[in-house]
Amino acid sequence: MEDRVVVAGALYDRGRLLAARRSAPPELAGRWELPGGKVEPGEGPEQALVRELREELGVETRPVERIPGQWPLGRGHVLQVWTARLLSGEPRPLEDHDEVRWLGLDEVHTVDWLDQDRPAVAEAVRLLRAAPEGPAR
Repeated sequence: MEDRVVVAGALYDRGRLLAARRSAPPELAGRWELPGGKVEPGEGPEQALVRELREELGVETRPVERIPGQWPLGRGHVLQVWTARLLSGEPRPLEDHDEVRWLGLDEVHTVDWLDQDRPAVAEAVRLLRAAPEGPAR
């Protein structure tokens, strides 16, 4: 059986990256992640990302490009990350999170990221340094 894809967004706005603090499940609570969720049947990963960020944070976004690689999450799930631009709304924790925070490039390492998010965060920071206003398109 193929692994189920979980998508996350490296959401950029004005040279900053969004981090979201998990409120559940208990083993992940208090740690930070790139927000997102599971791809549902019949949905593409980019569609899932837009839906998940709307449901979890109340924002409208546009996926830009996939960060190379995927990371195992356990229990038959893998994480894929896209860079995304904020189109409208102000992110707020609606589901699965109790805090969101915009992090400047010098602040990205001040939060306790989930282990599986760390490689994607590092790549997102590299991309953000290369294009401070976020990826093109």
